[in-house]
Amino acid sequence: MAMDEIFDKLRGLQSVLSEKIEIEKEIQEIPKVLTTQEDVLSRLKKSFIDTNQEYEKVRTSAGDFRNQLFEAESARERAEKGLGSNEKFNMREYEILDRERRESLDKEQRFRKELQKEERRLLDLTEEIKRVTSLIEQQEQDLAGRRQSIDEEITAKKEQLTRLEEQEREIFVGLDKDLLFKFDRIIRHKMGKGIVAIKGGVCTGCHMILPAQFANQVRKGEEIVFCPYCSRILYHEESDQNLAEKDYFDTEDAGGLADLDDLDDDEEDEIVNIDYED
Repeated sequence: MAMDEIFDKLRGLQSVLSEKIEIEKEIQEIPKVLTTQEDVLSRLKKSFIDTNQEYEKVRTSAGDFRNQLFEAESARERAEKGLGSNEKFNMREYEILDRERRESLDKEQRFRKELQKEERRLLDLTEEIKRVTSLIEQQEQDLAGRRQSIDEEITAKKEQLTRLEEQEREIFVGLDKDLLFKFDRIIRHKMGKGIVAIKGGVCTGCHMILPAQFANQVRKGEEIVFCPYCSRILYHEESDQNLAEKDYFDTEDAGGLADLDDLDDDEEDEIVNIDYED
């Protein structure tokens, strides 16, 4: 296969791979939008559990005060009945009954006050349980709808991926498998750009000035050559004579052939030249 045809295939593959990688990222990111809603629902359910537990504690407390109130009322009524009977009491007996009546009355008032307090608390908790239950139901409905929407969105994205993979397989024909593997890794590591032109002796991928002998090697177009600074595949593109002066020296994207260590250590010795026969 001629080198011009190989370069054309790689440029077409770059477009397909870049779009494919972007869609794969989107598929991974899409479900994350549910995180906030799921956190809200989780907090609501915890609030529901806590409120129910508090309700049960208050209900038990209210029941205890109700029993104590009943006992105090009964003791007071017995004391009052004894004091109102026709029986004759000595002073000591009378004082005992009267003290029982007064103590029972004090307890009765205290327990009634506490019971009313707990009953008001029960009403508040009941309203809170209703409110949280309603919010949980609404949140679950919203979440179910959002999940369905996300499932549909992911399905559509996967259909796009399938179409891109078909295009990818068509472009693969005639290309070396090792080159394809490296090219895919470069695309993923270099923001979707795996093959770039050199203009005026400058790599347009990392904007580094290439050695003259290296640039001439690329200009000949007889083999696959990787940029020694950013590891991208290079091809020659004609430019104005003064373009090199306009291009700037930028090391931000430069990494040298060390970048290829991220691809595969055992590829290091064969990364610069890959010969193809027509």
